[in-house]
Amino acid sequence: MSERPESGDGTPEEAKRRVVMNPVSGGGDHAPTVRRLAERHGYSVVETEAAGDGATLARAAAADGVEVLAACGGDGTVQEVVEGLVEADALESVRFGVVPAGTANIFAGDIGVRGIEHGFELLEEGEVRDIDVGFADGVPFIKSCIAGLTADTSAATTSDMKERFGPLAFVITGVQQATNFEGLALDIDADTTEGEQTWSGEALCVLVGNARRFAKELGQANVEDGLFDVTLIEQMPPSEAVAEAIAQQLLGLDTEHVTRLKAERIDIESRTGTVDFSLDGEIYSRDRLTLAVRPAALSVCVGPEYDRAPTE
Repeated sequence: MSERPESGDGTPEEAKRRVVMNPVSGGGDHAPTVRRLAERHGYSVVETEAAGDGATLARAAAADGVEVLAACGGDGTVQEVVEGLVEADALESVRFGVVPAGTANIFAGDIGVRGIEHGFELLEEGEVRDIDVGFADGVPFIKSCIAGLTADTSAATTSDMKERFGPLAFVITGVQQATNFEGLALDIDADTTEGEQTWSGEALCVLVGNARRFAKELGQANVEDGLFDVTLIEQMPPSEAVAEAIAQQLLGLDTEHVTRLKAERIDIESRTGTVDFSLDGEIYSRDRLTLAVRPAALSVCVGPEYDRAPTE
């Protein structure tokens, strides 16, 4: 058997290339393929066993001097690995990649990674882009911070409805749930491209997007502009919600109850107790939250289909 190639400083390449793999992501049958491809490309593999292990293993990789680190799993694994790199203050020293093996793999699709083998190929040959990272009270997120009806709608929309109605399925489910949704009483202060802006009232939902397609089919954001795309939907009667949803989703029109902002910082405070914020799918319950962007903070291997400025 031939020996592993060495880097310029004499260190085996395998010691500087690592994959953090969640072996139970998706259908849980990807581990043999990942190990085989890792062996071929000169990567070591470490496996998570419980929630939070992705962050722990990423911190260990940074401490070991790993230069190329891939998250193998779903979007939750990606978030954990990035969180570990942040905790290790290693965002600038590590090239990051995604080997998609989860159920949805939303972020992988956003950056043009089509599958496990393609993920390994991009680690070697893909373009490297420096993307923004969002922070919510210091907790990093890549895609979005969502509160209110939209987070509930995403979970409640069935695969059958998605197949039958496409993007409109989210609108239909949202309107159905809006009848019983009490809304969020919020005070919002944001540093935007047009100066400081404030808002106070009852909201159906707040979507703070960092990456493209930050709320599935409901919106997109540029992940390299140093800004959040903020969409604030005010509480309204269900009949008006139907009309506005159709205007927004099917006709692309601005409507009375929807406010859009581009902001580098946003403070959200609840007047009625804690709110469940979804950070890349992980729930954080807070009565106030400060969100900020760290521009061009993470170097990511992307595919040819990646578009840093998608059309809204």
